[in-house]
Amino acid sequence: EVQLVESGGGLVQPGGSLRLSCAASGFSFSSYAMAWVRQPPGKGFESVAAINRSGTSATYGDSVKDRFTISRDNAKNMLYLQMNDLKPEDTAVYYCQKWEDRDPDSQGTQVTVSS
Repeated sequence: EVQLVESGGGLVQPGGSLRLSCAASGFSFSSYAMAWVRQPPGKGFESVAAINRSGTSATYGDSVKDRFTISRDNAKNMLYLQMNDLKPEDTAVYYCQKWEDRDPDSQGTQVTVSS
């Protein structure tokens, strides 16, 4: 059974940083490109970042480019999202998923950016 468990969210002030983690199990993690998506309050899912199978190439949404960094550790079956210079508009539930999946199927982790 595929399991993706996100952690690391919380309340942070504007300009602050958080590191999200995603523990993957139940599938061959290194065989899949992975992604982070988010769902702001009252809105649909939006892509945040994606990374290839080996971790050597990544893409980012325009709103997070130069602030967020996606990475992975295939030996540990872990996906990460380093978020710097957080803004109130980054407030959302953040999910990890296989890049090929249409929508996430996990609990997500809440990130709230507020003073």
